[in-house]
Amino acid sequence: MSDAPHPLLVDRTPFPDGIDARLRAQLTFLVEIDRLKTILRQSPLVAAERRENDAEHSWHLAMMVTLLAEYADEPIHVGRTVQLVLLHDLVEIHAGDTPLYDAEAGVDQAERESAAADKLFGLLPKDQARWMRELWDEFEERRTPEARFAKAMDRLQPLLLNWMAHGGTWRTPGVTADDVRARKAVIGDASSALWAAGRRLIDEGERRGWSRSGGGSGSGSGGVEQV
Repeated sequence: MSDAPHPLLVDRTPFPDGIDARLRAQLTFLVEIDRLKTILRQSPLVAAERRENDAEHSWHLAMMVTLLAEYADEPIHVGRTVQLVLLHDLVEIHAGDTPLYDAEAGVDQAERESAAADKLFGLLPKDQARWMRELWDEFEERRTPEARFAKAMDRLQPLLLNWMAHGGTWRTPGVTADDVRARKAVIGDASSALWAAGRRLIDEGERRGWSRSGGGSGSGSGGVEQV
């Protein structure tokens, strides 16, 4: 994350006087998170020849939670889980993506993303800033059934996109089918049924030659962000 000044988007066209201070802060935050639409992921879209962005990814996860909640191994509050997936990647506005298999880039990931959370959520009124930070921490720590299911959706969604792309980022040099299985196994922490289905897709993708067979590397340098 750069230390250079990061002007707010709202400064381009400041709000007029007379707007309540609390609402002004909330609107400022809502304008600022428009940046999420510019953060590209590695996952390919199914419906177009381009990569998805973080906002599209978050929307897709919210739909997945809504439709697939019945497969959670533990009861979950759907609304709270939707909140978790909608905000989990907001910090990437300032922290950027961290390549999944790039060990060097991952060294300071927690520090960068924590600082980004403080900066972004700090735009909100104090009570909402605290609430959003608590939600973000809950997702990161996976300490609740909702957070575990949210993380499972975060791993399942790119799996579906890569299946439709006949491999997609599974074909990244240095990444094997075993690497994919290892990274996706977290799905099973929330849903044995969805992990069984996901494992079936990975296995079939390997059989079709959409991913490399062989031992998992776990520390490759391919730079893939989402598999």
